[in-house]
Amino acid sequence: MSFNLRDEQGDDGIMAEINMTPMVDIMLVLLIIFIITLPVIQQAVKVELPKANSTRNEVKPESIQLTIDAQGKIFWNSSAIDLKTFDGYAEKAAQKDPQPEINLRADKAVRYEAVAQVLAASRRAGLTKLGFVTEPD
Repeated sequence: MSFNLRDEQGDDGIMAEINMTPMVDIMLVLLIIFIITLPVIQQAVKVELPKANSTRNEVKPESIQLTIDAQGKIFWNSSAIDLKTFDGYAEKAAQKDPQPEINLRADKAVRYEAVAQVLAASRRAGLTKLGFVTEPD
């Protein structure tokens, strides 16, 4: 809406202000409608619900330290074993749920053949969580 008004000099001018009163009235009416209708919309039966702990119980897999020293000897958690015994241990570990993590610690002077035999035996047994342990620089 615009009104033609005369200012002090007598020039015709247009009123450029917005009348906020109708907009405030509409907003107040809508607010009252929402306040009244909100409790009517909620038609739930009031019950006291039981409390339950919904946190997930995570079972952490065990960690096995597999060490190969400079002479090629294999150690399963600090106990010396040979390659055939390692096959049996690896098969038992692969059947566990969750499967344990194998941390392979090989001496830097060990022949690659010994490490490759252990890796091949782990693969045959079905071990999938195998990691190499190194020292930082």
